[in-house]
Amino acid sequence: MKASRLLPLLSLFAILSLGVAVSAGSTFFRLDTVLNALSSGQESVAREVILGLRLPRALNAFSTGGLLALAGVLMQVLLRNPLADPYVLGISGGAAVAALGAMLLGFGGLVIDWAAGGGALGATLLVFALAHARGGWTPQRLLLNGVVVASGCTAVVSLMLALGDETRLRGMLFWLMGDLSFAPFSPAALLMLLGIGTLAIAGARNLNVLARGEIQSQSLGVALSPARIALFCATAALTATAVTTAGGIGFIGLVTPHLVRLVGGSNHRVVVPASILLGGTLLTLADTLARV
Repeated sequence: MKASRLLPLLSLFAILSLGVAVSAGSTFFRLDTVLNALSSGQESVAREVILGLRLPRALNAFSTGGLLALAGVLMQVLLRNPLADPYVLGISGGAAVAALGAMLLGFGGLVIDWAAGGGALGATLLVFALAHARGGWTPQRLLLNGVVVASGCTAVVSLMLALGDETRLRGMLFWLMGDLSFAPFSPAALLMLLGIGTLAIAGARNLNVLARGEIQSQSLGVALSPARIALFCATAALTATAVTTAGGIGFIGLVTPHLVRLVGGSNHRVVVPASILLGGTLLTLADTLARV
């Protein structure tokens, strides 16, 4: 499908998914009720529910889906591996260890979010340090070290769940599965998505070249080392923000780029924005179905 058709179609689906998300729930609001609640300044139950509960949750879901989808695109370019996803470098594992540790210590709310962000940053630095050996780091070395760190974090998480307090076990499991129920609106997630998404679209030509391999990238004048570091840092930031916002939601980052390439080709001028729109739409609809 041509980009002139694919992107407007996905944009329409994204708007519709947000509309469904603010309308559906324990009480269904008609379209005129939603529009009146958004446009009028009068206090009402519908306005309170839509602006206070449903719209922030829908925006969080869309932002998180877009973050994971964009991270999946960049990760597959960085590692040149179709099975790469945002969690393959152990970033979510580090966030999970830190977040569950904060829960076990009795903290909640903002402390857990900050702990998850710090854990994701720590795992990122660890993977980068392990992969940066003599001769520089390669995608294969980065992938192997990421798998090792992710496996280690999974083992620590399993130990925490086995030895943790039973009264906190339910909350820990919900966080690991990903939960948007109590997440306040995160402008940082939306700003991160817009900022890195814009840079990725502007650098789509370099992404196309990098996806073809090292030899062609070097022959066409792309500086491999700075490009890899930029992709690695961008992917880490996207994943850490998504995990901090909604917990350990998976699958979106792996499957969304492949669906877009299947329909719209492999040009990253199309793949990047289409993946953001599709990832956000899928997670918004999934979250809506989960709470209806």
